[in-house]
Amino acid sequence: MERSEPEMNSAEIYTTTDTLNGSAIFHTIYDVLGFVLYMHQQIPSTVQDMSIEFDALHSEFKQLEMAMGTELKASCRRKHVSKMRDIKLGIRRLDKFMNSLLNVETAIKMIISDIPTIEGVILALGASPLRPQHIYVLDFPHGISVSNVADDFARSKAADGLSRKAIRTLISKGAGSVTYPGPIKLFVLIKAPSSFNQPLHFLPKRDFRYNRKVVPLRLLFKCRNQDQEVASPTSEDLIWFQCRHVIKGLAMNTTPEE
Repeated sequence: MERSEPEMNSAEIYTTTDTLNGSAIFHTIYDVLGFVLYMHQQIPSTVQDMSIEFDALHSEFKQLEMAMGTELKASCRRKHVSKMRDIKLGIRRLDKFMNSLLNVETAIKMIISDIPTIEGVILALGASPLRPQHIYVLDFPHGISVSNVADDFARSKAADGLSRKAIRTLISKGAGSVTYPGPIKLFVLIKAPSSFNQPLHFLPKRDFRYNRKVVPLRLLFKCRNQDQEVASPTSEDLIWFQCRHVIKGLAMNTTPEE
């Protein structure tokens, strides 16, 4: 981030240039995003478990619909209707969150696919990006090309290793040690060349700054080739882009109004 204050709580993560491709960077960003939501108690379980639960609810609802077409007993039909009502409430509770998560996932994949380099990612938790309660910064090496996305962002062993290393580092730095009752919003910003243009998913913010005294937790990803750090920064104009899709945490231990 391009500001002299506040001071950052930083940690370095080393990897190799052949490991740090577009797929690995995507999964690291996405997994850290899910970890941040979970550790700050914005979701009741991990993103992976929530996706499984959401798919299972849809599957069970369809099975009950099919059963209703063949069930003749009135008592069984009433049980099916009651069960379907409960499942529908569960789907509606998760639907907005899962759609927001999918939109952010699509936006991150798009920016990684469309540009040759990404140098920074900000995850801001709070009422707005300008008034965050928590800031997480992921800085990637200058000059590293991440456009090589193998098998449509397939998760590799290298991607898993880098993601786990990032999450372990965040835990060691105390990420999620402070939580807040009730849902808050998560905003995603990515530093990319100013020529990038995807107005459907991103809004250019230029030199992004926030006005709250929060100490960001920063992960610096570094590559080494034969014990030498990689190339120096490129001269291309890099600015911050804010993702238009915002993820709002779920209300915990409450009955949904919808």
